[in-house]
Amino acid sequence: MNIKNAQKQVDNWILKYGVRYFDIMTNMVQLTEEVGEVARIISRRFGEQSEKDSDKNKDLGEELSDVLFVVLCIANQTGIDLEKAFSEKLKIKSERDKDRHDKNSKLV
Repeated sequence: MNIKNAQKQVDNWILKYGVRYFDIMTNMVQLTEEVGEVARIISRRFGEQSEKDSDKNKDLGEELSDVLFVVLCIANQTGIDLEKAFSEKLKIKSERDKDRHDKNSKLV
């Protein structure tokens, strides 16, 4: 699946099941909430914080997918071609950072 198709799938889902998009501010709050759920899993599963029994069955992939869904919603609402924007961002990062990480002694 490419990003363009993912944006279309989200739009189709919203039209079929979601009635309409939440307003952008609501989606921004939803995104923050979903990122928080990802952070909670990573902090407790891979970090130093103890994992609660109620968190042990949480699926990181599902939570990351929730983040992606909301990002795609926001892109659709604001008319962003996320595939194009992401491709352009990779070009920028590739040029700007082409030597940056090779010279980082912390990564060797």
